[in-house]
Parts: sequence; structure tokens; C-alpha cells
Amino acid sequence: MDAAVLQYWLQGVLLGLAYLAPIGMQNLYVMNTALRMGPLRTYQVAGITTAFDISLALSCFFGVGLLLEKVPALINVMLLVGCLALAYFGIRMITSKPATDREVNVSEPLLKVTLACFAVTWLNPQAVLDGTMLLGSMRASLPTDMAAAFIVGVVTASCLWFGGLATVTRVFKSALDDRVMRGINVLCGIIIILYGLKLGYELVQAVF
Repeated sequence: MDAAVLQYWLQGVLLGLAYLAPIGMQNLYVMNTALRMGPLRTYQVAGITTAFDISLALSCFFGVGLLLEKVPALINVMLLVGCLALAYFGIRMITSKPATDREVNVSEPLLKVTLACFAVTWLNPQAVLDGTMLLGSMRASLPTDMAAAFIVGVVTASCLWFGGLATVTRVFKSALDDRVMRGINVLCGIIIILYGLKLGYELVQAVF
């Protein structure tokens, strides 16, 4: 693999993991399933959640990417919005309390669980907005020929995250307390803020 392609793929993986790791409804479905159901249902739910997450990521990335190709003047606007949005997301991750005490019903038929996974991903305005701001702003900062490597990295992160989350939850059920989850949130928040600073630096370079 070319060194530049590998670099942008790794950036996509890192950003994807940092974005997915803070505890939210998608993660809760996977974690509650792993805690209460058998391995078959656990990995079914993890796979369904991954598929919906990837579909949303692709839509956010290429939808905004197409707009930027049509209107290049928006690139600096997206860099500014992305810088501010990522800083906000990072601070929110650091200061928020993990929602590990929330429960979801994972014993329903698989079709209902599938519809629920779809709802918390595609029918959640905050998830759509966050994804658009995060991936759209990153799209504005990427070289055209490296966009594919970056989004493949994000897709890779989604597959690794939900599959890994299901496995780790099953293996280390007793160790996943609020303190551990809080540490994950803080670490991921710092990573997101660093990406925001990167976009800000690129905006300054583009303007001055």
C-alpha cells in the first residue's frame, strides 16, 4: 500500500473510532445485547448496526463532498464550520456522562431490533447532523485522490468498533464500569479536538 494512501486510511480509522467510541444509542444496543443475549444475536445486532452506520457515513461524506466539488468556494466555509463543530463535539464528549445506565430491549424479534437500529441511526437528527459536520468538514480538507482512502478507513473503523465492542463486552462484562467509560469519552474527545485544530490550521493556511 502506498505510504500516502496508508496515512489517510489510518486517519480515517482513527477519526472513525474516536467518533464511534463515546457511549450512544448505537453502542447501547450492541452492549446490552452482548450482556444479555447469546453470541448469535450479539453479532447479528453488531452487524446490522455496522451496516446502518456505514450507510450514514457514506451519505454524509459523499453528499457533502459532491456539494464541495460543485461549489469550491464552500471549502473554506466547511473548514471553519468543521473546526468549530469538532471542537464542540470534543468538549461535549469530555464533559458528558456516559449513558451506561440506560437500557434497551434486546429480546424482541430481530426485525424489530433492526428497525430500532435504523431509527437510532437514520431517524436521529443529531446523528445525521454530527455525521455531516464531522465527515463533511474532513472531506473539505482532503486531497481529491485521497478521499477514498480516508472513507475506507472510516468504514474499517465502523467494522472494527462494533464487532470489537460486542466481543469485549461479552468477555469483560464486569469490568465495564462508569469510570472506564468516562476515560473512553475523555480520550476520544481529545482526539476529536485535535482534528478540529488541524482543520483550523488548514483554514489559516488557505486564507493567509
